[in-house]
Formats: sequence, structure tokens, C-alpha cells
Amino acid sequence: MAIVSDQIGDFLTRIRNAGAAGHKYVSAPKSKIKVQIAKILKDQGFIEDYEEVDNGPQGEIKVAIRYYKKQPSFNDIKRISKPGRRMYANTDEIPQVRNGLGIAILSTSKGVMSGKNAKKENVGGEVICTVW
Repeated sequence: MAIVSDQIGDFLTRIRNAGAAGHKYVSAPKSKIKVQIAKILKDQGFIEDYEEVDNGPQGEIKVAIRYYKKQPSFNDIKRISKPGRRMYANTDEIPQVRNGLGIAILSTSKGVMSGKNAKKENVGGEVICTVW
């Protein structure tokens, strides 16, 4: 088993690759932040559903990919803030993704939320990724 230095990047890559390969489900080791990211992706309609599976000490998260006309419902998932280079944004610096067609996911002091909700709550934070 390979050691992964960027757990969130690995999770997003697994979702992106599963969509490109036409898989219905993909699973990854579970963590609180991955569950919160999956919840946002589900709420915004980018994935069908997710399920937390308790097996082993860590457990895993199983994500059901959403398709529309045999294409994944997302075009791209891009990791913005990486372990080697963290990217932060104030409320007025939160990126607008594809003129509002996509979302930015941020880790703020009030938890993980979409860029739209972060602007509503008037908080900035670490820009985890963008999805469109």
C-alpha cells in the first residue's frame, strides 16, 4: 500500500478518475474533512450520494458518482491548496468558479463550506478545491 502525503488530493483524484472511467462507486479511507467535502458535493449535485462504511480502524467513505447522459455531472475537480503550498482567501478573495457554474470548497473557522456559503457567513479560509 502506497503512503499518500495529500489525503484530500487523493480523495478528489479518486472521484475524478472514477467519473472518467464510468464507475458507479469509488471508495477512499474516511476522515472528517472528506465526509464534509462529500456532503458539499452531494448538496451541490456533483455526486449522487456518499456512505460512511465502518470497517477496520479508520473506515472508508463510499461515493456514488452522478452521471448525466453517460457523462459525470462534474467537468473537473481541481485541488487548489496543497500541502506544499497552502492557499488562503479572505471573504472578498473567494474565487468564483466558471462564472458561478462551479463551486469553491473552503475550510473556514466555521467548518468546511462552499464559497457561496462562506461569503454569506462573511468568513474566509483555506481554498481546498474547485469543482465545475
